[in-house]
Amino acid sequence: MYEKFEALIKDRGITPYRVSKDTGIPTSTLSDWKNGRSNPKADKLKILANYFGVDIKDLL
Repeated sequence: MYEKFEALIKDRGITPYRVSKDTGIPTSTLSDWKNGRSNPKADKLKILANYFGVDIKDLL
């Protein structure tokens, strides 16, 4: 999942910090996803999908 997230932020020229500020998802949570310490729950996936204007399936 994080690879797709990284591709979206790269394509849009934004940072994980910006996503965190805009969505309210803590940077520590994004870091945990990146490092495999946790997986995103459905509510966070929905927030990200809405933020990027994509379907949740596009994040999985």
